Amino acid sequence: MPTQSSPTRVILVRHGESSFNLERRVQGHWDKSTLTEKGQESARQVGDALNEMKFDAVYTSPLSRAKDTAEIILSRLNTPPATPLQVSDSLKEINLVLWEGLLFTEVAEKYPEEYRNWQETPEKVRMVIDGPDGRSMDFYPVLALYDQARDFWKDLLPRHVGQTLLIVAHSGINRALVSTAVGLPPDRYQSVHQSNCGISVLNFSGGWGDPVQLESLNLTAHLGELLPQPKQGRKGPRFLLVRHGETDWNRQKRFQGQIDVPLNDMGRVQAQKAAEFLKSVPIQAAVTSPMLRPRETAEVILQYHPDIELELEDNLREISHGLWEGKLESEIEASYPGMLQQWQNSPETVQMPEGENLQQVWERAIAAWDSIVQAAYQREEPGITLVVAHDAINKAILCYVLGLGPDHFWNFKQGNGAVSVIDYSQGSEKPVLTAMNITSHLGGVLDKTAAGAL
Repeated sequence: MPTQSSPTRVILVRHGESSFNLERRVQGHWDKSTLTEKGQESARQVGDALNEMKFDAVYTSPLSRAKDTAEIILSRLNTPPATPLQVSDSLKEINLVLWEGLLFTEVAEKYPEEYRNWQETPEKVRMVIDGPDGRSMDFYPVLALYDQARDFWKDLLPRHVGQTLLIVAHSGINRALVSTAVGLPPDRYQSVHQSNCGISVLNFSGGWGDPVQLESLNLTAHLGELLPQPKQGRKGPRFLLVRHGETDWNRQKRFQGQIDVPLNDMGRVQAQKAAEFLKSVPIQAAVTSPMLRPRETAEVILQYHPDIELELEDNLREISHGLWEGKLESEIEASYPGMLQQWQNSPETVQMPEGENLQQVWERAIAAWDSIVQAAYQREEPGITLVVAHDAINKAILCYVLGLGPDHFWNFKQGNGAVSVIDYSQGSEKPVLTAMNITSHLGGVLDKTAAGAL
Protein backbone atom coordinates (compact mmCIF):
# COMPACT_ATOMS: atom_id res chain seq x y z
CA MET A 1 0.00 0.00 0.00
CA PRO A 2 1.39 3.42 -0.86
CA THR A 3 1.50 5.33 2.42
CA GLN A 4 2.23 8.90 3.43
CA SER A 5 5.37 9.48 5.48
CA SER A 6 3.39 9.24 8.72
CA PRO A 7 0.16 7.23 8.38
CA THR A 8 -2.53 7.41 11.03
CA ARG A 9 -1.94 4.27 13.09
CA VAL A 10 -4.82 2.75 15.04
CA ILE A 11 -4.26 0.10 17.70
CA LEU A 12 -7.58 -1.68 18.19
CA VAL A 13 -8.21 -3.76 21.33
CA ARG A 14 -11.20 -5.82 22.44
CA HIS A 15 -12.13 -5.67 26.13
CA GLY A 16 -11.04 -8.38 28.57
CA GLU A 17 -13.14 -11.40 29.43
CA SER A 18 -16.45 -10.41 31.05
CA SER A 19 -18.89 -12.28 33.26
CA PHE A 20 -21.28 -12.60 30.30
CA ASN A 21 -18.47 -13.95 28.08
CA LEU A 22 -17.83 -16.60 30.71
CA GLU A 23 -21.51 -17.54 30.85
CA ARG A 24 -21.87 -17.52 27.02
CA ARG A 25 -24.55 -14.85 27.37
CA VAL A 26 -25.43 -12.16 24.80
CA GLN A 27 -24.18 -8.72 25.89
CA GLY A 28 -24.74 -6.19 23.12
CA HIS A 29 -25.74 -2.78 24.51
CA TRP A 30 -26.40 -4.21 27.95
CA ASP A 31 -24.01 -2.90 30.60
CA LYS A 32 -24.71 -5.57 33.19
CA SER A 33 -21.51 -7.61 32.90
CA THR A 34 -18.16 -6.88 34.52
CA LEU A 35 -14.57 -7.88 33.85
CA THR A 36 -13.58 -11.19 35.41
CA GLU A 37 -10.25 -11.51 37.23
CA LYS A 38 -8.88 -13.07 34.04
CA GLY A 39 -10.26 -10.12 32.06
CA GLN A 40 -8.52 -7.64 34.36
CA GLU A 41 -5.23 -9.55 34.13
CA SER A 42 -5.49 -9.67 30.32
CA ALA A 43 -6.00 -5.89 30.27
CA ARG A 44 -2.81 -5.49 32.29
CA GLN A 45 -0.99 -7.74 29.81
CA VAL A 46 -2.19 -5.55 26.93
CA GLY A 47 -0.91 -2.47 28.78
CA ASP A 48 2.46 -4.12 29.29
CA ALA A 49 2.63 -5.11 25.59
CA LEU A 50 1.89 -1.51 24.56
CA ASN A 51 3.77 0.27 27.35
CA GLU A 52 6.53 1.67 25.11
CA MET A 53 4.08 3.21 22.64
CA LYS A 54 3.07 6.86 22.77
CA PHE A 55 -0.59 7.52 21.98
CA ASP A 56 -1.90 10.87 20.84
CA ALA A 57 -5.42 9.91 21.87
CA VAL A 58 -7.31 6.99 23.42
CA TYR A 59 -10.98 6.22 22.72
CA THR A 60 -13.28 3.74 24.43
CA SER A 61 -16.85 2.52 24.44
CA PRO A 62 -18.86 3.79 27.44
CA LEU A 63 -19.85 0.23 28.38
CA SER A 64 -18.01 -0.71 31.57
CA ARG A 65 -16.31 -3.87 30.30
CA ALA A 66 -14.51 -1.80 27.63
CA LYS A 67 -14.01 1.38 29.66
CA ASP A 68 -12.51 -0.57 32.58
CA THR A 69 -10.19 -2.38 30.16
CA ALA A 70 -9.06 0.96 28.70
CA GLU A 71 -8.35 2.43 32.13
CA ILE A 72 -6.28 -0.60 33.15
CA ILE A 73 -4.27 -0.40 29.92
CA LEU A 74 -3.62 3.32 30.45
CA SER A 75 -2.36 2.65 33.97
CA ARG A 76 0.42 0.44 32.53
CA LEU A 77 1.72 2.81 29.84
CA ASN A 78 5.12 4.43 30.41
CA THR A 79 3.93 7.67 28.79
CA PRO A 80 0.37 8.91 29.40
CA PRO A 81 -1.58 9.81 26.23
CA ALA A 82 -1.49 13.42 25.08
CA THR A 83 -5.22 13.83 25.84
CA PRO A 84 -7.53 12.30 28.49
CA LEU A 85 -9.47 9.09 27.78
CA GLN A 86 -12.34 9.90 25.39
CA VAL A 87 -15.64 8.01 25.55
CA SER A 88 -17.62 7.52 22.33
CA ASP A 89 -21.12 6.07 21.94
CA SER A 90 -20.07 5.12 18.40
CA LEU A 91 -17.88 2.42 19.96
CA LYS A 92 -20.78 0.68 21.72
CA GLU A 93 -21.24 -3.01 20.97
CA ILE A 94 -23.76 -4.23 18.39
CA ASN A 95 -27.36 -3.63 19.49
CA LEU A 96 -28.95 -7.10 19.78
CA VAL A 97 -31.94 -5.68 21.57
CA LEU A 98 -34.17 -8.81 21.59
CA TRP A 99 -31.38 -11.21 22.54
CA GLU A 100 -29.49 -9.31 25.23
CA GLY A 101 -29.20 -11.15 28.53
CA LEU A 102 -30.06 -14.51 26.99
CA LEU A 103 -27.66 -17.43 26.78
CA PHE A 104 -26.60 -18.17 23.21
CA THR A 105 -28.23 -21.60 23.59
CA GLU A 106 -31.49 -19.85 24.52
CA VAL A 107 -31.23 -17.58 21.47
CA ALA A 108 -30.75 -20.64 19.24
CA GLU A 109 -33.86 -22.26 20.73
CA LYS A 110 -36.08 -19.16 20.78
CA TYR A 111 -35.00 -17.60 17.46
CA PRO A 112 -33.74 -20.57 15.37
CA GLU A 113 -34.04 -18.92 11.94
CA GLU A 114 -32.43 -15.64 12.94
CA TYR A 115 -29.69 -17.45 14.88
CA ARG A 116 -28.88 -19.46 11.76
CA ASN A 117 -28.73 -16.20 9.85
CA TRP A 118 -26.42 -14.84 12.57
CA GLN A 119 -23.99 -17.67 11.87
CA GLU A 120 -24.25 -17.85 8.07
CA THR A 121 -25.82 -14.65 6.63
CA PRO A 122 -25.45 -12.05 9.41
CA GLU A 123 -26.49 -9.15 7.17
CA LYS A 124 -29.99 -10.70 7.06
CA VAL A 125 -30.54 -10.82 10.84
CA ARG A 126 -33.79 -8.93 11.43
CA MET A 127 -35.52 -7.95 14.64
CA VAL A 128 -38.97 -6.40 14.89
CA ILE A 129 -38.80 -3.65 17.51
CA ASP A 130 -40.75 -0.58 18.57
CA GLY A 131 -39.78 2.47 16.54
CA PRO A 132 -39.54 6.07 17.79
CA ASP A 133 -43.25 6.57 17.01
CA GLY A 134 -44.26 3.44 18.92
CA ARG A 135 -44.99 1.48 15.75
CA SER A 136 -43.27 -1.81 14.95
CA MET A 137 -40.26 -1.54 12.65
CA ASP A 138 -37.65 -3.85 11.14
CA PHE A 139 -34.18 -3.46 12.65
CA TYR A 140 -31.07 -5.03 11.12
CA PRO A 141 -28.37 -5.08 13.85
CA VAL A 142 -25.38 -5.90 11.64
CA LEU A 143 -26.24 -3.34 8.97
CA ALA A 144 -26.77 -0.69 11.67
CA LEU A 145 -23.40 -1.59 13.20
CA TYR A 146 -21.60 -1.09 9.87
CA ASP A 147 -23.19 2.35 9.54
CA GLN A 148 -22.03 3.11 13.08
CA ALA A 149 -18.46 2.01 12.26
CA ARG A 150 -18.29 4.08 9.06
CA ASP A 151 -19.58 7.15 10.90
CA PHE A 152 -16.94 6.66 13.60
CA TRP A 153 -14.08 6.55 11.06
CA LYS A 154 -15.39 9.57 9.16
CA ASP A 155 -15.49 11.59 12.38
CA LEU A 156 -12.20 10.32 13.82
CA LEU A 157 -9.72 10.38 10.95
CA PRO A 158 -9.78 14.11 10.03
CA ARG A 159 -9.01 15.01 13.65
CA HIS A 160 -5.95 12.76 14.03
CA VAL A 161 -4.00 12.85 10.75
CA GLY A 162 -0.60 11.19 11.16
CA GLN A 163 -1.18 10.33 14.82
CA THR A 164 -1.14 7.09 16.81
CA LEU A 165 -4.45 6.14 18.43
CA LEU A 166 -5.67 3.46 20.82
CA ILE A 167 -9.28 2.26 20.59
CA VAL A 168 -10.76 -0.12 23.17
CA ALA A 169 -14.16 -1.56 22.35
CA HIS A 170 -15.98 -4.85 21.68
CA SER A 171 -15.90 -7.87 19.39
CA GLY A 172 -18.74 -6.81 17.10
CA ILE A 173 -17.88 -3.15 16.65
CA ASN A 174 -14.18 -3.98 16.29
CA ARG A 175 -14.99 -6.41 13.48
CA ALA A 176 -17.16 -3.77 11.84
CA LEU A 177 -14.37 -1.19 12.20
CA VAL A 178 -11.85 -3.53 10.55
CA SER A 179 -14.34 -4.56 7.88
CA THR A 180 -15.42 -1.07 6.87
CA ALA A 181 -11.80 0.09 6.81
CA VAL A 182 -10.63 -2.59 4.37
CA GLY A 183 -13.82 -2.96 2.36
CA LEU A 184 -15.39 -6.13 3.77
CA PRO A 185 -19.19 -6.11 3.32
CA PRO A 186 -21.64 -6.98 6.15
CA ASP A 187 -22.10 -10.55 4.92
CA ARG A 188 -18.50 -11.10 6.08
CA TYR A 189 -19.20 -9.91 9.64
CA GLN A 190 -18.36 -13.37 11.03
CA SER A 191 -15.23 -13.72 8.85
CA VAL A 192 -12.79 -11.86 11.10
CA HIS A 193 -12.18 -12.75 14.73
CA GLN A 194 -11.58 -10.68 17.86
CA SER A 195 -10.42 -12.47 21.01
CA ASN A 196 -10.74 -10.90 24.44
CA CYS A 197 -7.83 -8.42 24.69
CA GLY A 198 -6.66 -9.29 21.19
CA ILE A 199 -4.72 -6.49 19.45
CA SER A 200 -5.17 -5.40 15.83
CA VAL A 201 -3.28 -2.67 13.94
CA LEU A 202 -4.63 -0.52 11.11
CA ASN A 203 -2.66 2.05 9.08
CA PHE A 204 -4.62 4.80 7.28
CA SER A 205 -2.71 6.55 4.48
CA GLY A 206 -5.04 9.55 4.61
CA GLY A 207 -8.69 10.24 5.28
CA TRP A 208 -11.78 8.10 4.84
CA GLY A 209 -11.75 6.56 1.37
CA ASP A 210 -7.96 6.62 1.05
CA PRO A 211 -5.97 3.35 1.13
CA VAL A 212 -5.92 1.41 4.40
CA GLN A 213 -3.57 -1.38 5.44
CA LEU A 214 -4.47 -4.04 7.99
CA GLU A 215 -1.02 -4.51 9.51
CA SER A 216 -2.12 -7.25 11.89
CA LEU A 217 -5.29 -8.83 13.21
CA ASN A 218 -6.08 -10.32 16.61
CA LEU A 219 -2.64 -10.73 18.17
CA THR A 220 -2.83 -12.76 21.40
CA ALA A 221 0.78 -13.81 22.13
CA HIS A 222 1.00 -11.11 24.85
CA LEU A 223 -1.69 -13.09 26.71
CA GLY A 224 0.34 -16.29 26.64
CA GLU A 225 -1.90 -17.61 23.84
CA LEU A 226 0.43 -17.89 20.85
CA LEU A 227 -2.40 -18.53 18.38
CA PRO A 228 -5.97 -17.46 19.14
CA GLN A 229 -8.52 -20.15 19.87
CA PRO A 230 -11.03 -20.75 17.05
CA LYS A 231 -14.39 -19.00 17.29
CA GLN A 232 -16.85 -20.85 19.52
CA GLY A 233 -18.13 -24.01 17.87
CA ARG A 234 -15.62 -24.11 15.00
CA LYS A 235 -14.18 -27.61 14.63
CA GLY A 236 -12.96 -27.72 11.05
CA PRO A 237 -9.43 -27.56 9.63
CA ARG A 238 -7.00 -24.80 10.59
CA PHE A 239 -4.36 -23.33 8.28
CA LEU A 240 -1.21 -21.47 9.24
CA LEU A 241 -0.18 -19.21 6.36
CA VAL A 242 3.45 -18.13 6.70
CA ARG A 243 5.53 -15.79 4.58
CA HIS A 244 9.17 -16.77 4.01
CA GLY A 245 11.99 -15.12 5.96
CA GLU A 246 13.99 -12.15 4.74
CA THR A 247 16.32 -12.19 1.73
CA ASP A 248 19.01 -9.66 0.78
CA TRP A 249 16.68 -8.42 -1.93
CA ASN A 250 13.89 -7.82 0.61
CA ARG A 251 16.34 -5.76 2.61
CA GLN A 252 17.39 -3.79 -0.47
CA LYS A 253 13.73 -3.39 -1.60
CA ARG A 254 14.62 -5.05 -4.88
CA PHE A 255 11.86 -6.83 -6.82
CA GLN A 256 12.38 -10.61 -6.59
CA GLY A 257 9.40 -12.31 -8.17
CA GLN A 258 10.44 -15.68 -9.54
CA ILE A 259 14.18 -15.14 -9.29
CA ASP A 260 15.21 -17.78 -6.74
CA VAL A 261 16.86 -15.65 -4.07
CA PRO A 262 17.75 -17.58 -0.87
CA LEU A 263 17.22 -16.46 2.72
CA ASN A 264 19.86 -14.20 4.21
CA ASP A 265 21.16 -14.49 7.80
CA MET A 266 18.23 -12.44 9.14
CA GLY A 267 15.81 -14.61 7.17
CA ARG A 268 17.24 -17.75 8.75
CA VAL A 269 16.89 -16.15 12.19
CA GLN A 270 13.27 -15.29 11.40
CA ALA A 271 12.58 -18.83 10.20
CA GLN A 272 14.09 -20.22 13.39
CA LYS A 273 11.97 -17.86 15.51
CA ALA A 274 8.88 -18.93 13.60
CA ALA A 275 9.90 -22.54 14.23
CA GLU A 276 10.20 -21.91 17.98
CA PHE A 277 6.88 -20.03 17.93
CA LEU A 278 5.09 -22.97 16.27
CA LYS A 279 7.03 -25.72 18.04
CA SER A 280 4.13 -26.81 20.25
CA VAL A 281 1.48 -26.58 17.50
CA PRO A 282 0.33 -30.05 16.32
CA ILE A 283 0.93 -29.61 12.59
CA GLN A 284 -0.50 -32.47 10.50
CA ALA A 285 0.53 -31.44 6.99
CA ALA A 286 2.80 -28.90 5.32
CA VAL A 287 2.86 -27.37 1.83
CA THR A 288 5.29 -24.84 0.40
CA SER A 289 6.17 -22.98 -2.75
CA PRO A 290 9.12 -24.84 -4.31
CA MET A 291 11.26 -21.69 -4.38
CA LEU A 292 14.33 -21.51 -2.13
CA ARG A 293 13.20 -18.85 0.33
CA PRO A 294 9.84 -20.39 1.38
CA ARG A 295 11.11 -23.96 1.13
CA GLU A 296 13.99 -23.26 3.52
CA THR A 297 11.62 -21.41 5.87
CA ALA A 298 9.27 -24.42 5.89
CA GLU A 299 12.11 -26.87 6.46
CA VAL A 300 13.35 -24.87 9.46
CA ILE A 301 9.84 -24.82 10.95
CA LEU A 302 9.42 -28.56 10.41
CA GLN A 303 12.61 -29.44 12.33
CA TYR A 304 10.28 -29.72 15.35
CA HIS A 305 7.76 -31.78 13.37
CA PRO A 306 10.00 -34.52 11.90
CA ASP A 307 7.13 -36.84 10.94
CA ILE A 308 5.62 -34.31 8.53
CA GLU A 309 6.50 -34.67 4.86
CA LEU A 310 6.84 -31.32 3.12
CA GLU A 311 4.80 -31.09 -0.10
CA LEU A 312 5.78 -28.74 -2.94
CA GLU A 313 3.05 -26.81 -4.78
CA ASP A 314 4.17 -25.06 -7.94
CA ASN A 315 1.13 -22.76 -8.03
CA LEU A 316 2.39 -21.13 -4.80
CA ARG A 317 5.38 -19.59 -6.64
CA GLU A 318 5.70 -15.83 -6.23
CA ILE A 319 4.25 -13.46 -8.81
CA SER A 320 6.35 -13.10 -11.94
CA HIS A 321 7.41 -9.47 -12.12
CA GLY A 322 8.91 -10.13 -15.56
CA LEU A 323 11.37 -7.43 -16.59
CA TRP A 324 11.04 -5.73 -13.20
CA GLU A 325 12.78 -8.59 -11.44
CA GLY A 326 16.15 -7.70 -9.98
CA LYS A 327 15.40 -3.97 -10.18
CA LEU A 328 14.95 -1.26 -7.54
CA GLU A 329 11.92 1.03 -7.61
CA SER A 330 14.02 3.91 -8.96
CA GLU A 331 15.21 1.73 -11.86
CA ILE A 332 11.66 0.63 -12.66
CA GLU A 333 10.43 4.23 -12.66
CA ALA A 334 13.24 5.22 -15.03
CA SER A 335 12.46 2.38 -17.47
CA TYR A 336 8.66 2.31 -17.12
CA PRO A 337 7.52 5.83 -16.17
CA GLY A 338 4.22 5.85 -14.26
CA MET A 339 3.80 2.08 -14.08
CA LEU A 340 5.13 1.78 -10.55
CA GLN A 341 2.61 4.34 -9.31
CA GLN A 342 -0.11 2.44 -11.17
CA TRP A 343 1.03 -0.77 -9.42
CA GLN A 344 0.85 1.00 -6.05
CA ASN A 345 -2.55 2.60 -6.68
CA SER A 346 -4.42 0.13 -8.91
CA PRO A 347 -2.44 -3.14 -8.89
CA GLU A 348 -5.24 -5.11 -10.54
CA THR A 349 -4.79 -3.03 -13.72
CA VAL A 350 -1.06 -3.72 -14.20
CA GLN A 351 0.39 -6.25 -16.63
CA MET A 352 4.01 -6.83 -15.62
CA PRO A 353 6.28 -6.51 -18.68
CA GLU A 354 6.90 -10.13 -19.78
CA GLY A 355 5.43 -11.21 -16.42
CA GLU A 356 2.03 -11.79 -14.82
CA ASN A 357 -0.95 -9.69 -13.88
CA LEU A 358 -2.77 -10.12 -10.57
CA GLN A 359 -5.66 -12.05 -12.12
CA GLN A 360 -3.21 -14.73 -13.24
CA VAL A 361 -1.67 -14.82 -9.76
CA TRP A 362 -5.17 -15.03 -8.24
CA GLU A 363 -6.18 -17.96 -10.39
CA ARG A 364 -3.20 -20.14 -9.55
CA ALA A 365 -3.00 -19.12 -5.87
CA ILE A 366 -6.71 -19.93 -5.41
CA ALA A 367 -6.34 -23.24 -7.27
CA ALA A 368 -3.49 -24.17 -4.93
CA TRP A 369 -5.40 -23.03 -1.83
CA ASP A 370 -8.60 -24.88 -2.74
CA SER A 371 -6.58 -28.04 -3.30
CA ILE A 372 -4.85 -27.67 0.10
CA VAL A 373 -8.19 -27.07 1.86
CA GLN A 374 -9.83 -30.07 0.19
CA ALA A 375 -6.91 -32.30 1.18
CA ALA A 376 -7.41 -31.27 4.81
CA TYR A 377 -11.13 -32.06 4.70
CA GLN A 378 -10.36 -35.50 3.27
CA ARG A 379 -8.18 -36.46 6.23
CA GLU A 380 -9.87 -38.34 9.06
CA GLU A 381 -8.71 -35.56 11.38
CA PRO A 382 -8.42 -32.31 9.35
CA GLY A 383 -6.06 -30.82 11.94
CA ILE A 384 -3.62 -28.02 11.20
CA THR A 385 -1.89 -27.45 7.86
CA LEU A 386 1.21 -25.27 7.47
CA VAL A 387 1.40 -23.33 4.20
CA VAL A 388 4.57 -21.32 3.43
CA ALA A 389 4.62 -18.97 0.46
CA HIS A 390 5.30 -15.38 -0.64
CA ASP A 391 4.01 -11.84 -0.15
CA ALA A 392 1.82 -11.61 -3.26
CA ILE A 393 0.59 -15.20 -3.02
CA ASN A 394 -0.34 -14.81 0.65
CA LYS A 395 -2.17 -11.56 -0.04
CA ALA A 396 -4.14 -13.23 -2.82
CA ILE A 397 -5.10 -16.08 -0.47
CA LEU A 398 -6.13 -13.68 2.31
CA CYS A 399 -8.29 -11.68 -0.09
CA TYR A 400 -9.87 -14.87 -1.43
CA VAL A 401 -10.65 -16.22 2.04
CA LEU A 402 -12.45 -12.94 2.82
CA GLY A 403 -14.28 -12.75 -0.51
CA LEU A 404 -12.24 -9.83 -1.85
CA GLY A 405 -10.69 -9.35 -5.29
CA PRO A 406 -7.32 -8.15 -6.62
CA ASP A 407 -8.29 -4.50 -6.10
CA HIS A 408 -7.85 -5.15 -2.33
CA PHE A 409 -4.30 -6.48 -2.75
CA TRP A 410 -2.69 -3.71 -0.71
CA ASN A 411 -5.11 -3.94 2.23
CA PHE A 412 -3.12 -6.71 3.92
CA LYS A 413 0.45 -6.71 5.19
CA GLN A 414 2.66 -9.80 5.16
CA GLY A 415 5.93 -9.48 7.06
CA ASN A 416 8.87 -11.82 6.61
CA GLY A 417 8.37 -14.80 8.93
CA ALA A 418 4.84 -13.70 9.85
CA VAL A 419 2.06 -16.19 10.66
CA SER A 420 -1.63 -15.88 9.79
CA VAL A 421 -4.38 -18.22 11.04
CA ILE A 422 -7.41 -19.25 8.95
CA ASP A 423 -10.14 -21.49 10.37
CA TYR A 424 -12.76 -23.40 8.41
CA SER A 425 -15.86 -25.09 9.82
CA GLN A 426 -17.51 -28.42 9.14
CA GLY A 427 -20.73 -26.57 8.26
CA SER A 428 -21.68 -24.01 5.65
CA GLU A 429 -20.19 -20.98 7.43
CA LYS A 430 -17.58 -18.94 5.59
CA PRO A 431 -13.90 -19.31 6.62
CA VAL A 432 -12.66 -17.07 9.42
CA LEU A 433 -9.46 -15.02 9.45
CA THR A 434 -8.69 -15.72 13.10
CA ALA A 435 -5.37 -13.86 13.16
CA MET A 436 -3.21 -12.19 10.54
CA ASN A 437 0.44 -11.20 10.23
CA ILE A 438 1.52 -12.30 13.69
CA THR A 439 5.10 -11.07 14.19
CA SER A 440 5.14 -11.19 18.00
CA HIS A 441 7.89 -13.83 17.85
CA LEU A 442 10.02 -11.35 15.88
CA GLY A 443 9.79 -8.55 18.44
CA GLY A 444 6.73 -6.77 19.78
CA VAL A 445 3.26 -5.81 18.63
CA LEU A 446 4.25 -3.85 15.50
CA ASP A 447 5.61 -5.51 12.37
CA LYS A 448 9.25 -4.42 12.07
CA THR A 449 10.25 -6.74 9.23
CA ALA A 450 11.84 -5.46 6.03
CA ALA A 451 8.81 -6.66 4.03
CA GLY A 452 10.46 -5.91 0.65
CA ALA A 453 9.64 -4.12 -2.59
CA LEU A 454 6.11 -5.35 -3.36
